[in-house]
Amino acid sequence: MTAASNGFNRDELAVLRRLKTPERIQFFLDSEIAYNKEPHGATCRSPRRVLRDRVAHCMEGALFAAAALRTSGFPPLLLDLEAVRDDDHVLAIFRQRGHWGAIAKSNYSGLRFREPVYRTLRELVMSYFEHYYNSAGEKTLRNYSRPVQLRRFDQIGWMTAEEDVWAIPEYLTCIAHRALLSGRMERCLNRVDGRLQEAGRLGGAH
Repeated sequence: MTAASNGFNRDELAVLRRLKTPERIQFFLDSEIAYNKEPHGATCRSPRRVLRDRVAHCMEGALFAAAALRTSGFPPLLLDLEAVRDDDHVLAIFRQRGHWGAIAKSNYSGLRFREPVYRTLRELVMSYFEHYYNSAGEKTLRNYSRPVQLRRFDQIGWMTAEEDVWAIPEYLTCIAHRALLSGRMERCLNRVDGRLQEAGRLGGAH
């Protein structure tokens, strides 16, 4: 294995190297990778398995995006979004011209790509707030983690492992998260407008 290949074979690298920009990575996730509708927590595929199986949920999609970003020279970084009465969401984040952007796999259209226009990670996370809601129409996003450098998991071969890479989501759940709202803000939140809920489901797998 060479540093340039990170364990991927020639055909896998050929696909990843075509995804030269964050926008191309997001387009590939949206157009070529089906949404994984298996029960929550059933799998945690490596990027190699995502490429082979052509299916991913948000954690698997974020791992794939981080590996593709790494192939293009970006550091492989994840950010965890923590919710109440809802699933967490994981982003692959990147920085260009001093500003943050994100790539994500989601069944909801508003929880995917963000342009690199956000000066801070909090700004980036807050751009997801109005689009982050549960089936009852509650706005559920509450906390976010610090960036997690995936090089720390190179020893388990996270990019090409054939077994599920559970060590990564387990790590995300145990690290400290920062709160987005005060208690008073949380108590005063309104329900999501029905039109936004409908728009959020556009193009999702049901």
